Parts: sequence; C-alpha cells; structure tokens
Amino acid sequence: MNRFAKLFLAIFGLTVMQTLLHAADPTALYEERSVTIKVDGKEETFKYRLLKPAKVEAGKKYPLVLFLHGAGERGDDNKSQLKYFPTWMAEDKNREKFPCYVIAPQCRTGKKWAEVDWSAATSTPMALEPGSQMKYALAALDETIKKEQVDESRLYLTGLSMGGYGSWDLAARQPDRFAAVVPICGGGDEKQAAKLTKLPIWVWHGDADKAVKVERSRQMVEAIKAAGGTPKYNELPGVGHDSWTAAYNGPENCLTWMFEQKKK
Repeated sequence: MNRFAKLFLAIFGLTVMQTLLHAADPTALYEERSVTIKVDGKEETFKYRLLKPAKVEAGKKYPLVLFLHGAGERGDDNKSQLKYFPTWMAEDKNREKFPCYVIAPQCRTGKKWAEVDWSAATSTPMALEPGSQMKYALAALDETIKKEQVDESRLYLTGLSMGGYGSWDLAARQPDRFAAVVPICGGGDEKQAAKLTKLPIWVWHGDADKAVKVERSRQMVEAIKAAGGTPKYNELPGVGHDSWTAAYNGPENCLTWMFEQKKK
C-alpha cells in the first residue's frame, strides 16, 4: 500500500471516528450558552445548552422545543441534562426530520422547576410566581427567541418527571405561548385546568410508576376534560418511571404529533 492510500485511510478513519463521537456525545452539537437574571435581588448567571437546526437557511424560521429534565440530571456541569430527549433529538434522523432549536437548561442541585412534592398523591396549589430555576429557563427561552430564527407559532414545551411537573406548571402560567405541551410522568394543579383547555397536550405515564404516582397524570387529564379540553393520554401498562423512552423514542412517539401543532 502506497503512502497516499495510507494517508487516505487515515483521514477516512479519523472522519468516521469524529462522526461516531458526535453521534454518541450530544455536547459536541449543543452550544454552551448562559443567561443572567436577578435572584433575591442579586444577579446570577445560569448555563444552558442550545441545539440549532443542522442547516439554518437565511430568512427561514424554525420551531423551538424547551426541554425540562428530571431530578437525576440536576447540577452545574451543563452536560447531565442532555440525557434522553436532547440526545435523541441530536440524532441524524431526527435532525433531518425535525429541524428545530432545542433549549436544555439545567436545574441546580437541590432545586426544582416547580416547588411541589413529587411523591404526593394529591396536588400542590401552584405558587403565585415561578421559582428561580423556572425564571432562568424562561430567560433562556426569551434570549434564544431574540437571537435566533425562531418561529414563535411553533414553540413546544416538554419535560420528564421533575420536568413533567415543570411542564404542567409553566403551561398553566403561559398557556397562550406554546403550540403544544408534552408532560411526562409528572403532575400539576388541577385548579389550573380551565387555562389548558385550548392547548394541545399529550400526557404520558407508566401505570407501574413508583416515583411519581400515575394518579397525578390521570387527575390532570380528567380535570382538563371536565373543563372542556381534549388532552391526549398514553398510560403505559406495566411501565415504571421511565415512560419517556416510549414517549420520545418509541415506535409510536410524540415527536411527529408535537411538530405538527401550530398556534393559529
């Protein structure tokens, strides 16, 4: 083998390796961003991640998904929150089929998107104001809309577990802002149901979930129906806390439905 063939194979091997690394590690695709907000009268800087469409065409606008992670991904490394939905959205097949922005903020250790008891069978009344972590997630959303080519008629909200609670909370606070919401294995305040009747919602929960009782999703769905809404609900038989794999990455997942929704 001549030296040119060896050089070609070396370059080809390096390209393949880089491709595999990018596919396996979403941090290579998600840009690091930060936003500064006031917390208790003092300015604090919070980090988050942003995935852009693989190709951003001039003059074209793209949908945006705000993803709220679960309790296990809390921290300050600005990386752990990229598990599950952000990782799957970074796959080539999804980037090609669903060109969009994905915002992945990271809730700090010991904090919550919404200050509620996740293990309780009954709901906690929604606080008058969002907490610091939700305010920062909203600031990241506002910043991205300001700086990027975002289609504000196609803003989507989703989250799992702790992020499922956060999704219910934020949807009730800003029901007119999002084109669709997908809360997974979470729960909300049923007294807010009347605000959610016109919002496309698809709820997912495993009926064997021991971390967040399935009744929390059932109660929210029934409350919205009683108020005149028509939420979609998938209750997964025999599935425990991990209902998000089916919701985001299963054979009949929520992605196509979610991206079809658009505010009138």
